Amino acid sequence: MHPAPSVIIFTCISGLGFGLLTFLGLNFPDVSGWTAFWFFFIAFGLAVGGLVSSTFHLGNPQRAWKAFSQWRTSWLSREGVFAVLALMVMGLYALLVIFFDTKIAPLGWLGAALSLITAICTSMIYGQMKTVPRWNMSSTPVLYVMYSLAGGALLAGQMTAALVLIVFLTGFQIYAWMQGDKRFDEAGHTIESATGLGNLGKVRLLESPHSGENYLTKEMIHKIGRKHAMKLRIISALFLGVLPIFVMTFMEVHHIGAAVLVISHMIGLFISRWLFFAEAEHVVGLYYDKR
Repeated sequence: MHPAPSVIIFTCISGLGFGLLTFLGLNFPDVSGWTAFWFFFIAFGLAVGGLVSSTFHLGNPQRAWKAFSQWRTSWLSREGVFAVLALMVMGLYALLVIFFDTKIAPLGWLGAALSLITAICTSMIYGQMKTVPRWNMSSTPVLYVMYSLAGGALLAGQMTAALVLIVFLTGFQIYAWMQGDKRFDEAGHTIESATGLGNLGKVRLLESPHSGENYLTKEMIHKIGRKHAMKLRIISALFLGVLPIFVMTFMEVHHIGAAVLVISHMIGLFISRWLFFAEAEHVVGLYYDKR
């Protein structure tokens, strides 16, 4: 799949924002006044900024509001609905905390749950796509939620929780890469099944369906060399997990150190999310013999 920058920014940034909102809704860290203001400001800025960036991938961004109408069948629509609900609930919770130093725990818990559900809905936009076997795995929603919570824990300054989450996240990401490499073959997609001509025997492409590029070849087909993908996986794992785990385990983390950890984690996150799209093989590629 074509790794569109707007979608990568959307899934990464909004995930971090809703992850931080999850921890703030659970009262981690326990802050109020101006300190709380800046935590909520960062969380809302990331969540809303990520959602806004997603509209740049739409053909007609002015019609984005119509996505909310299909919540019964569309995970994208459900994501929009739950995102708005989460922001509304957490907005009220933030106002009470910042200006009245009042923390209504059930309201915070509800906001945290809605924030987490939003991250799950984002993951299922991709996880439910049977036409992209690498995404159509149980590991997809798990990874999205873990990325959201791990990044949120770092931004919230919850280093113990962040350490545990990043250890599991790094290991699970490596596992997901290995499983993803086998998914297309395991799904049984072939040019015979794609064309429905398998009953006639072996099918091969005689001539390309199009003489030039089209929407399908631009958006659904993207090839990355195996050796380059492996290098990027290693770099992602180093920034995402190895470096943060080393720092949190053997060094005392202060404000500057925490900022370095967040930046390192985000570098690993953006690389892994780029690979998430770039390595995904859509079955439509079989028609062009470009799987």
